[in-house]
Amino acid sequence: MTEKTKEFWRWKEYNWHDEAKDPKDVETISAGVDVGSVSSQAVILLDGELYAYSNMRTGSDSPNSAINAMNWAMENTGLTMDDLHYTVGTGYGRVNVPFSDRAITEIACHARGGNTMYGPTVRTILDMGGQDCKVILCDERGKVKNFLMNDKCAAGTGRGMEVFADLLAVSIEEVGELSLDVEEEPPPVSSTCVVFAKSEASSLLRDGWSKKRVLAAYCSAMAHRVVSLLERVGVEKDFAITGGIAKNSGVVVRLERELKLTSLKSKYDTQIAGALGAALFAKALVEKQRKKVAQ
Repeated sequence: MTEKTKEFWRWKEYNWHDEAKDPKDVETISAGVDVGSVSSQAVILLDGELYAYSNMRTGSDSPNSAINAMNWAMENTGLTMDDLHYTVGTGYGRVNVPFSDRAITEIACHARGGNTMYGPTVRTILDMGGQDCKVILCDERGKVKNFLMNDKCAAGTGRGMEVFADLLAVSIEEVGELSLDVEEEPPPVSSTCVVFAKSEASSLLRDGWSKKRVLAAYCSAMAHRVVSLLERVGVEKDFAITGGIAKNSGVVVRLERELKLTSLKSKYDTQIAGALGAALFAKALVEKQRKKVAQ
């Protein structure tokens, strides 16, 4: 792929399953599918433990995106859709998951998934998604107490970062580290709109700013915009970040500096929080059904 045709905005797509686990030896196989505006994730749990997941770009068709994500998560596992005891759909396209048994909001699923990913001490979850940003306050069980969402503009979201990666011809996976490699922190770009911020960044490049300095200015602006959202709800400790932007150290470090706290880290991929929460809800729901039948 040439420099001109390279898709700098594109995150890597991947799937994984635990080869040490056998789906035939369990009572409950539950699944969750999070169809987001930019990416889709599928998670499969065996008796509540993570077994497999996938993370891929959402296509133009939500039903197909859900099917493709789940099929990829099941790849080389021997599982088929018929083996899933219960599936919950969530995210932007949750009502269009053709094989789901129920749809649950991404707010509830991210709180539940974040509780498992970061532990019962987490109280504030910041989900920085593809085209929106959500602040969720939850209790020790992962139940939502309050939330606030900003979806009016791509600034402060993954899509905004993709625009800048393409503009500067820098791989999106390198943006964070490059933005931190500056001798002095530049002032943030002044605009909160991606269109105008992109124009401002182009002007800065013409004025002789390095790519790293421009990235630093945009990551700083993004962090500050998100902090403003967090402050409207109030940050309760412990604090954690989910979503694709959680992988951008340039935004995370600057967020932590402004908030004067350190976010929790997890062994889980930050992008599977919604699908993980959906799969956990699926497990609880199918077990509830079984109890009713047994009574």
